[in-house]
Amino acid sequence: MVKNLDQFDNLVEAFGKIPGVGKKSAIKYAYYIALQDPFFGLNLAHTIENSIHNLKHCVICGGISQNEICDICANDSRDSSLICVVESPKDILTIEDSHSFDGLYFVFSDIQSVEKLKDMIIKFSSKELIFAFSPSINSDGIMLYIEDQLKDININFTKIAQGIPTGVSLENVDMLSLTKAIKDRKEL
Repeated sequence: MVKNLDQFDNLVEAFGKIPGVGKKSAIKYAYYIALQDPFFGLNLAHTIENSIHNLKHCVICGGISQNEICDICANDSRDSSLICVVESPKDILTIEDSHSFDGLYFVFSDIQSVEKLKDMIIKFSSKELIFAFSPSINSDGIMLYIEDQLKDININFTKIAQGIPTGVSLENVDMLSLTKAIKDRKEL
């Protein structure tokens, strides 16, 4: 290790703590923002600081917001009869980018979230909960738990379809996806 590069090493180490960023990428990012384009580096630092101070979780759904209530929950034109339950606020961004859903969202973070979800269903007079979880045994258990906890509320439970992605041959599909696709087959 080269001596007198503590600042650079600290920057590399900081980038290396970001999930998915390896040592080579961390070095590349550190070099770029510190030496190749320091104006961008300062702008990035300022943007990160502003984001940390201004972003929060929506008090209703748990999504990302700059205000107490996010733009989605505050939007009267959304279909409040539908609530899509997701695992992470990032999932909301992904679904919104697809332009395939016009309802509300709820981020299920832990067992205590059930009461907040129940309050949201009542507040918006929702009729259907759509689970948009990654397929796993744990997710199935969480869905069953939520259904059990909300059995006294008149609401339908559905989950997003899972199966074979378009354009992928069966040999390249994982067994869980293939099993779900066969089990959840639809009549033509």
